[in-house]
Amino acid sequence: MELRVSSRRLLRPLLAALLAASAGIASAAKGQANLPPLNSMEARVAACAACHGDRGQGTDNDYFPRLAGKPAEYLYNQLVNFRDGHRKYPPMNYLVTYLSDDYLRKIAEYYSKQRPPYPAPAQPRVSASTLARGKQIVLNGDPARNVPACAACHGKTLTGMEPAIPGLVGLHADYISAQLGAWRSGVRRAKAPDCMHTVATRLSDDDIAAVAHWLSMQPAPANPVPAPARSSKMPLQCGSEPQSATGDTSR
Repeated sequence: MELRVSSRRLLRPLLAALLAASAGIASAAKGQANLPPLNSMEARVAACAACHGDRGQGTDNDYFPRLAGKPAEYLYNQLVNFRDGHRKYPPMNYLVTYLSDDYLRKIAEYYSKQRPPYPAPAQPRVSASTLARGKQIVLNGDPARNVPACAACHGKTLTGMEPAIPGLVGLHADYISAQLGAWRSGVRRAKAPDCMHTVATRLSDDDIAAVAHWLSMQPAPANPVPAPARSSKMPLQCGSEPQSATGDTSR
Protein backbone atom coordinates (compact mmCIF):
# COMPACT_ATOMS: atom_id res chain seq x y z
CA MET A 1 0.00 0.00 0.00
CA GLU A 2 1.56 3.29 -1.07
CA LEU A 3 0.46 6.60 0.32
CA ARG A 4 -0.09 9.15 -2.43
CA VAL A 5 -0.76 12.53 -0.87
CA SER A 6 -0.52 15.90 -2.54
CA SER A 7 2.63 17.64 -1.33
CA ARG A 8 0.68 20.87 -1.57
CA ARG A 9 -1.90 19.52 0.88
CA LEU A 10 0.75 18.48 3.38
CA LEU A 11 2.87 21.61 3.12
CA ARG A 12 -0.02 24.08 3.26
CA PRO A 13 -0.30 24.03 7.10
CA LEU A 14 3.46 24.56 7.45
CA LEU A 15 3.27 27.55 5.11
CA ALA A 16 0.38 28.88 7.18
CA ALA A 17 2.48 28.53 10.32
CA LEU A 18 5.38 30.41 8.74
CA LEU A 19 3.08 33.18 7.50
CA ALA A 20 1.48 33.42 10.93
CA ALA A 21 4.88 33.64 12.57
CA SER A 22 5.93 36.38 10.13
CA ALA A 23 2.73 38.29 10.81
CA GLY A 24 3.29 37.94 14.55
CA ILE A 25 6.82 39.30 14.31
CA ALA A 26 5.67 42.26 12.25
CA SER A 27 2.81 42.94 14.63
CA ALA A 28 5.07 42.69 17.65
CA ALA A 29 7.44 45.17 16.06
CA LYS A 30 4.57 47.64 15.87
CA GLY A 31 3.59 46.96 19.47
CA GLN A 32 0.30 45.39 18.42
CA ALA A 33 0.86 41.83 19.64
CA ASN A 34 0.89 40.32 23.08
CA LEU A 35 3.21 37.40 22.43
CA PRO A 36 3.95 34.76 25.09
CA PRO A 37 7.39 34.75 26.77
CA LEU A 38 10.02 33.37 24.42
CA ASN A 39 10.71 30.18 26.38
CA SER A 40 7.15 29.51 27.60
CA MET A 41 5.37 26.31 26.57
CA GLU A 42 2.93 28.37 24.51
CA ALA A 43 5.85 29.75 22.51
CA ARG A 44 7.52 26.36 22.20
CA VAL A 45 4.46 24.72 20.65
CA ALA A 46 3.35 27.65 18.48
CA ALA A 47 4.77 26.02 15.36
CA CYS A 48 2.88 22.80 16.17
CA ALA A 49 -0.52 24.51 16.35
CA ALA A 50 -1.01 25.15 12.62
CA CYS A 51 -1.01 21.41 11.91
CA HIS A 52 -2.08 19.84 15.21
CA GLY A 53 -4.40 22.48 16.72
CA ASP A 54 -3.80 24.98 19.49
CA ARG A 55 -4.06 22.28 22.17
CA GLY A 56 -2.99 19.33 20.08
CA GLN A 57 -6.57 18.33 19.28
CA GLY A 58 -5.80 17.75 15.59
CA THR A 59 -7.28 19.54 12.61
CA ASP A 60 -9.57 18.80 9.69
CA ASN A 61 -6.57 17.78 7.60
CA ASP A 62 -6.64 13.97 7.55
CA TYR A 63 -2.89 13.59 7.86
CA PHE A 64 -2.15 15.67 10.97
CA PRO A 65 -3.17 13.65 14.02
CA ARG A 66 -4.34 14.48 17.49
CA LEU A 67 -1.48 14.75 20.00
CA ALA A 68 -3.43 15.69 23.11
CA GLY A 69 -3.66 13.04 25.78
CA LYS A 70 -1.28 10.55 24.21
CA PRO A 71 1.36 9.06 26.54
CA ALA A 72 4.28 11.43 27.00
CA GLU A 73 6.84 8.72 26.28
CA TYR A 74 5.18 7.92 22.95
CA LEU A 75 5.13 11.59 21.91
CA TYR A 76 8.73 12.03 23.01
CA ASN A 77 9.84 8.96 21.05
CA GLN A 78 8.19 10.28 17.88
CA LEU A 79 9.78 13.71 18.24
CA VAL A 80 13.18 12.08 18.68
CA ASN A 81 12.52 9.84 15.68
CA PHE A 82 11.73 12.87 13.50
CA ARG A 83 14.78 14.72 14.79
CA ASP A 84 17.13 11.78 14.23
CA GLY A 85 15.70 10.82 10.83
CA HIS A 86 14.17 7.48 11.84
CA ARG A 87 10.76 8.85 10.84
CA LYS A 88 10.54 10.85 7.63
CA TYR A 89 8.41 13.93 7.02
CA PRO A 90 10.50 16.93 5.91
CA PRO A 91 8.60 19.72 7.72
CA MET A 92 8.74 17.82 11.01
CA ASN A 93 12.34 16.77 10.46
CA TYR A 94 13.25 20.41 9.86
CA LEU A 95 11.33 21.82 12.84
CA VAL A 96 12.95 19.55 15.43
CA THR A 97 16.44 19.13 13.94
CA TYR A 98 18.25 21.25 16.52
CA LEU A 99 16.07 20.63 19.58
CA SER A 100 17.54 18.89 22.62
CA ASP A 101 16.15 15.82 24.33
CA ASP A 102 15.07 17.93 27.30
CA TYR A 103 13.28 20.43 25.07
CA LEU A 104 11.42 17.66 23.20
CA ARG A 105 10.48 15.89 26.41
CA LYS A 106 8.86 19.02 27.81
CA ILE A 107 6.82 19.42 24.62
CA ALA A 108 5.73 15.78 24.88
CA GLU A 109 4.74 16.19 28.52
CA TYR A 110 2.79 19.34 27.70
CA TYR A 111 0.67 17.65 25.04
CA SER A 112 0.17 14.51 27.10
CA LYS A 113 -1.62 16.60 29.74
CA GLN A 114 -3.95 18.40 27.33
CA ARG A 115 -7.61 17.36 27.33
CA PRO A 116 -9.42 19.26 24.56
CA PRO A 117 -12.72 17.76 23.33
CA TYR A 118 -12.56 14.97 20.81
CA PRO A 119 -14.04 15.49 17.33
CA ALA A 120 -17.37 13.94 16.46
CA PRO A 121 -16.93 10.38 15.15
CA ALA A 122 -16.69 10.05 11.39
CA GLN A 123 -19.76 9.09 9.38
CA PRO A 124 -19.71 5.71 7.58
CA ARG A 125 -18.15 5.81 4.11
CA VAL A 126 -17.80 2.07 3.57
CA SER A 127 -20.10 -0.94 3.61
CA ALA A 128 -21.48 -2.55 6.74
CA SER A 129 -19.48 -5.72 6.00
CA THR A 130 -16.26 -3.69 5.84
CA LEU A 131 -17.02 -2.08 9.18
CA ALA A 132 -17.81 -5.48 10.69
CA ARG A 133 -14.43 -6.75 9.52
CA GLY A 134 -12.72 -3.73 11.04
CA LYS A 135 -14.49 -4.22 14.36
CA GLN A 136 -13.52 -7.90 14.40
CA ILE A 137 -9.81 -7.13 13.92
CA VAL A 138 -9.73 -4.24 16.39
CA LEU A 139 -11.53 -6.03 19.20
CA ASN A 140 -10.71 -9.69 18.59
CA GLY A 141 -7.92 -9.88 16.00
CA ASP A 142 -7.70 -12.62 13.38
CA PRO A 143 -6.33 -15.81 14.99
CA ALA A 144 -6.18 -17.60 11.63
CA ARG A 145 -3.59 -15.06 10.44
CA ASN A 146 -1.95 -14.58 13.85
CA VAL A 147 -3.15 -10.99 14.06
CA PRO A 148 -3.75 -9.84 17.65
CA ALA A 149 -6.55 -7.47 18.52
CA CYS A 150 -5.63 -3.80 18.34
CA ALA A 151 -7.30 -3.39 21.74
CA ALA A 152 -4.89 -5.89 23.28
CA CYS A 153 -2.10 -3.30 23.06
CA HIS A 154 -3.90 0.02 22.61
CA GLY A 155 -6.28 -0.56 25.51
CA LYS A 156 -9.87 -1.74 25.84
CA THR A 157 -11.08 1.81 25.31
CA LEU A 158 -8.50 2.39 22.54
CA THR A 159 -6.96 5.31 24.41
CA GLY A 160 -3.47 3.78 24.54
CA MET A 161 -1.40 2.42 27.40
CA GLU A 162 1.38 4.01 29.40
CA PRO A 163 4.19 4.62 28.89
CA ALA A 164 4.48 4.50 25.09
CA ILE A 165 1.44 3.05 23.28
CA PRO A 166 -0.75 5.71 21.61
CA GLY A 167 -4.52 5.98 21.59
CA LEU A 168 -6.40 5.29 18.37
CA VAL A 169 -9.66 7.18 18.95
CA GLY A 170 -10.06 10.64 17.46
CA LEU A 171 -7.95 9.88 14.36
CA HIS A 172 -8.98 10.20 10.72
CA ALA A 173 -9.38 7.01 8.69
CA ASP A 174 -6.88 8.20 6.07
CA TYR A 175 -4.25 8.87 8.72
CA ILE A 176 -4.68 5.43 10.30
CA SER A 177 -4.56 3.77 6.89
CA ALA A 178 -1.44 5.70 5.92
CA GLN A 179 0.38 4.74 9.13
CA LEU A 180 -0.49 1.05 8.81
CA GLY A 181 0.72 1.17 5.22
CA ALA A 182 3.94 2.83 6.34
CA TRP A 183 4.50 0.21 9.05
CA ARG A 184 3.86 -2.57 6.54
CA SER A 185 6.22 -1.21 3.89
CA GLY A 186 8.95 -0.37 6.40
CA VAL A 187 8.76 3.38 5.75
CA ARG A 188 7.87 3.75 9.42
CA ARG A 189 9.97 1.61 11.74
CA ALA A 190 10.51 0.98 15.42
CA LYS A 191 13.15 -0.63 17.56
CA ALA A 192 13.32 -4.41 17.05
CA PRO A 193 11.31 -6.45 17.52
CA ASP A 194 9.11 -4.16 15.45
CA CYS A 195 5.70 -5.50 16.43
CA MET A 196 3.72 -2.99 14.34
CA HIS A 197 5.57 -4.05 11.21
CA THR A 198 4.87 -7.68 12.08
CA VAL A 199 1.15 -7.05 12.51
CA ALA A 200 0.79 -4.78 9.48
CA THR A 201 2.41 -7.29 7.14
CA ARG A 202 -0.32 -9.77 8.06
CA LEU A 203 -3.08 -7.37 7.05
CA SER A 204 -4.41 -7.02 3.52
CA ASP A 205 -5.28 -3.68 1.94
CA ASP A 206 -8.95 -4.43 2.66
CA ASP A 207 -8.15 -5.22 6.29
CA ILE A 208 -6.29 -1.95 6.72
CA ALA A 209 -9.17 0.02 5.21
CA ALA A 210 -11.66 -1.80 7.43
CA VAL A 211 -9.68 -1.15 10.61
CA ALA A 212 -9.09 2.50 9.71
CA HIS A 213 -12.73 3.26 8.95
CA TRP A 214 -14.11 1.45 12.00
CA LEU A 215 -11.66 3.19 14.34
CA SER A 216 -12.47 6.62 12.90
CA MET A 217 -16.13 6.09 13.80
CA GLN A 218 -15.55 5.32 17.48
CA PRO A 219 -16.45 7.94 20.09
CA ALA A 220 -14.02 8.75 22.85
CA PRO A 221 -14.84 7.27 26.26
CA ALA A 222 -15.94 9.51 29.11
CA ASN A 223 -12.46 9.34 30.65
CA PRO A 224 -10.11 9.21 27.65
CA VAL A 225 -6.82 8.61 29.44
CA PRO A 226 -4.27 5.91 28.58
CA ALA A 227 -4.48 2.66 30.52
CA PRO A 228 -1.88 2.20 33.28
CA ALA A 229 1.44 0.65 32.30
CA ARG A 230 1.36 -3.15 32.04
CA SER A 231 -2.36 -3.22 32.81
CA SER A 232 -2.73 -5.87 30.12
CA LYS A 233 -0.35 -8.50 28.83
CA MET A 234 1.13 -7.69 25.44
CA PRO A 235 0.35 -10.33 22.79
CA LEU A 236 3.66 -9.59 21.03
CA GLN A 237 7.03 -8.42 22.22
CA CYS A 238 7.63 -4.86 21.09
CA GLY A 239 11.01 -3.17 21.20
CA SER A 240 9.41 0.24 21.75
CA GLU A 241 7.41 -0.92 24.78
CA PRO A 242 9.33 -1.75 27.96
CA GLN A 243 8.94 -5.23 29.37
CA SER A 244 10.17 -4.09 32.77
CA ALA A 245 10.35 -0.90 34.77
CA THR A 246 13.80 -0.20 33.32
CA GLY A 247 13.01 -1.14 29.72
CA ASP A 248 14.18 0.98 26.80
CA THR A 249 11.30 2.72 25.02
CA SER A 250 13.30 4.45 22.30
CA ARG A 251 11.80 4.44 18.85
